[in-house]
Amino acid sequence: MADNDVDAWMAAYDNPMKDVVAHVREILLAADPRLEECVKWQAPTFTYRGNLASFFPRSKQHATLMFHQGALIPGDHPHLLGEGKEGRTMTFASVAEADERRTELEAIVAAWIAMRDEA
Repeated sequence: MADNDVDAWMAAYDNPMKDVVAHVREILLAADPRLEECVKWQAPTFTYRGNLASFFPRSKQHATLMFHQGALIPGDHPHLLGEGKEGRTMTFASVAEADERRTELEAIVAAWIAMRDEA
């Protein structure tokens, strides 16, 4: 579900990766109607019974999503990178790369929602 605060944030966002960020946002929101968004930590954040992911808005070479508890999301998600206890990131250098990862992003959203529903 798109959020007016995020729409306003996107309108004011001045970054060469704006089109990529907007496209990843569209993919995530289309993945499941229960996924919501808001602005937290001065960036769009996607939520469902907790924080799924937030954009790193200052990245200028690629769009970056921080999956707050990415290590806990069930399934095989080869583009979730990181070695930390919980957090993982996924980067997108272009709209085309975001499209290539659409199925993986949809699987992440589905796994997150299923995990949160079991909690």
